[in-house]
Amino acid sequence: MTKGQHGKDEPVRQRLLAEATRLFAERGFEGTSVQEIVVAAGVTKGAMYHYFDSKDDLLREIYGRVLRMQMDRLTAIAEGSGTVEQRLHRAAADVVETTTANLDDSKIFFRSMHLLAPETQKTVRAERRRYHERFRDLVAEGQRAGVFSGKVPADLVVDYFFGSVHHLGTWFHADGPLTGAQVGRHFADLLLASLGAGHVDE
Repeated sequence: MTKGQHGKDEPVRQRLLAEATRLFAERGFEGTSVQEIVVAAGVTKGAMYHYFDSKDDLLREIYGRVLRMQMDRLTAIAEGSGTVEQRLHRAAADVVETTTANLDDSKIFFRSMHLLAPETQKTVRAERRRYHERFRDLVAEGQRAGVFSGKVPADLVVDYFFGSVHHLGTWFHADGPLTGAQVGRHFADLLLASLGAGHVDE
């Protein structure tokens, strides 16, 4: 979508999110007013407040929609077919690929999260923790089955892995030498290797 233009048939809520994402990226969260967002989206403040309670709510949803999508995908992978090694490898590769595909949304959020109201921050952290716990369950499943090394606690394995995932925004570029999918496979290989698992054939 060209800057400043939008189709009348595009849902208002999605238009508001798209323009808020663009403006937050260009001017920062603090440097963007609600008035600027509604003008860019071509709606009234009343229309915006029908969908979002505040500018905080917009920022939370920019990240929240990515996290919900990742949670749905993780659940499908974890409950799907394949060995625990295959499922963990798919899950690890997927979170990297979907993070790189939505890098602007994640970067905007993490850059501005400290500006959110304390209760909003608490809610977002709880949502992200649920994702990490579901991912950890796969590691723990493999450790219980004896296919992953149990030398390092599952919580620590997951914290270490996601530290690398959250760092993607500092170096990954879509026009770089590796695609998001390729980086995802490499990260997944490294995670499985750290758990003492061999190469995983998908």
